[in-house]
Amino acid sequence: MTPAFRLLIGLAGLMGAAGVALAAASAHGADASRLASASAMLLFHATAILAGVALLARGLLHSGIGLVAAFGFVIGAALFAGDLTLRQYAGHSLFPFAAPTGGTVMILSWLAVTLAAVAARK
Repeated sequence: MTPAFRLLIGLAGLMGAAGVALAAASAHGADASRLASASAMLLFHATAILAGVALLARGLLHSGIGLVAAFGFVIGAALFAGDLTLRQYAGHSLFPFAAPTGGTVMILSWLAVTLAAVAARK
């Protein structure tokens, strides 16, 4: 297993743990409903990263494009969830348009997965 795969698996685990923590906070917090979408983004994209690593390891995705997509999921979900979490608990944004930027990165990453599947050698 390559170091990049190990890193991605570790990051997916951290994203999953953060997603569960945010889900619990949104379920038990008085006014934490916006954390539910942050939780969903983290949990869904952590699973997508694990699936991407499995597909990359089997050669079903183009390696370079697939890795870019997987790391894009990490960056995009971190921007999106981080921004929503800061708004909830600190009352300010990560930076202007952080959540939309994260969403755009995730959309582009999904398009990269499509390209990686088309460009795969197997």
